[in-house]
Amino acid sequence: MCGIVGYVGDKSVCEVLTGGLSALEYRGYDSSGVAVIADNETKIYKAEGKLQNLKDLLAEKQNEVKTARVGIGHIRWATHGIPNEINAHPHTNNDGKLAVVHNGIIENYKELRAKLEQQGAIFHSETDTETVAHLVSQKYNETHDLKEAVRLATKELEGAYALCIIHKDVKDTIIATRRNAPLLIGLGEGENFAASDVPAIIEHTKRAIYLDDNEIAVLTPNSVDVYDSDNNKINPKVELLPWEPITLSKMGYKHFMLKEIHEQPDVIRNFLSGKLHTADSKAILNEVKLDKESLKNLNRIQVVACGTSLHAAIVGKYIIEELCNIPVDVEASSEYIYRTTVTDEHTLVIGVSQSGETADTLTAVKQSKARGSHILIITNRPDSAMAREADSLIPVDAGIEVSVAATKSYVAQLMAFYMLAIHLAEIKGSADENYLKEIKNELLVLPQKIELLLTKKEKIQKCSRMYSSSKNFIFIARGINFATALEGALKLKEISYINATGYPAGELKHGPIAMLDETLPVLSIMMTGKVYEKILSNAQESKARNARMIALTDSTDEKLEDLFDYVLNVPHVHELISPMMAIVPLQLLAYYIAEFLGKDVDQPRNLAKSVTVE
Repeated sequence: MCGIVGYVGDKSVCEVLTGGLSALEYRGYDSSGVAVIADNETKIYKAEGKLQNLKDLLAEKQNEVKTARVGIGHIRWATHGIPNEINAHPHTNNDGKLAVVHNGIIENYKELRAKLEQQGAIFHSETDTETVAHLVSQKYNETHDLKEAVRLATKELEGAYALCIIHKDVKDTIIATRRNAPLLIGLGEGENFAASDVPAIIEHTKRAIYLDDNEIAVLTPNSVDVYDSDNNKINPKVELLPWEPITLSKMGYKHFMLKEIHEQPDVIRNFLSGKLHTADSKAILNEVKLDKESLKNLNRIQVVACGTSLHAAIVGKYIIEELCNIPVDVEASSEYIYRTTVTDEHTLVIGVSQSGETADTLTAVKQSKARGSHILIITNRPDSAMAREADSLIPVDAGIEVSVAATKSYVAQLMAFYMLAIHLAEIKGSADENYLKEIKNELLVLPQKIELLLTKKEKIQKCSRMYSSSKNFIFIARGINFATALEGALKLKEISYINATGYPAGELKHGPIAMLDETLPVLSIMMTGKVYEKILSNAQESKARNARMIALTDSTDEKLEDLFDYVLNVPHVHELISPMMAIVPLQLLAYYIAEFLGKDVDQPRNLAKSVTVE
């Protein structure tokens, strides 16, 4: 949630900050703000709503900020306090000299706030972040050392935070620190940066330091010093950032989401590169540290994830159990972390997260690791906090995903599960070699089939326009595509705000069928295979209740035209691979419905790309 940018150097500070915030707008867009030190004064500018409102304000104030050499910026996804200008970051202290921006949640802020108010602090917002401003200010008045003030203040904070702090009396300096929330330091020549994610600074530098929990960085134009929580200076590792600025371009597409849907064939190719050469070759996953002996000691696999990643995990369960004959449990991380679990050293725990920073999943992984489980992480960010907890790692290599609604990262996560299952099956010898060869061949030709599908979108567009006025939507499927129904419904909910629900097709008659009438579309995912006839039967039950019928299928049965109002055809694939094909038209269906409705496709209301709070 939220995005942070800090800059100290000779460039136009506000341009650097707002440029960085533009690249982080997928992380939150309830409000935004910057704080700069100009003319020996801390100046704060905030705006409610989209970032453009802040840019317009700063354009009016450009003469006030032109002397600034240091500043911090923030784009907000609200956790404490409604989204408005008062609750927007940065926040300040009583004398207005100090400013702070914050990602995360301070869990003990109420107790701290009550104590600080008794000591004379005057609060103006409803946020937990303002507590940090007053607390650090109090410590600074005692120590007259901003770094030490931050170090002492953070010892009293409970919860998660990434913080950047400036003070009028500490020239050209940013203090940055983190705990359980991402923060990196970008290294330049005569300038340095802080940010909550790579896109904010990739235009300016490719060299960065990833802070570990409780480390404190002191940034000036010509230096970056890093200290541990005991005030010992450390020598941090400098890493090269993986992306080019061009990845943040829409490349002619109307929205990032549409661009990212069209990138999926190449995402599959990129993932397979170096991992699977031919259908006859073995799967290569060098960063998966599981051998035959360790697999022999496994009793089960536990997969923890949230949102779209949870749906990928459900598909993963089907694949692993099919090919490896190992029982797999899948659970929402937010539920897993608050109950007693039986995870132990005989359990492989797989954490799945696009960002690698999802708070609930990160907590679940840490809990499992403490119980002795082998931790395997599937993520798009091998530089993330979750990846650093991993015993084994599968980077999905999807490239940066800007649209809040996940598309190409979902397909990449599915690829990770296919390759993991094949890899484990080959180690165990648990699947027929010819069957594995068939599956591998299907994966190798899949990019071309999806490209073919993407050239024939007209029927999906027409269907989308027809059903864009629907208030509710039902997706049904069986077997491995139950997760596809869930993910298709989620995509539609996320960007069009239509109430959509995915059901196992056989469960429709156990309650949900009561909702069916002539106003309700039912989309049946009917990929050919062992459950095809059963789903067809469930679709006929829906038709008998006058529901508006849509089929998504690779079947060529002409009789489907009599049963369904729309038949969305896709190229034929093996049933085990079918979730990879079936999800693409559902992504497009959601996209076109949202576009027809005039919704903000890339930045849907109330959502953020990286959920770094529990």
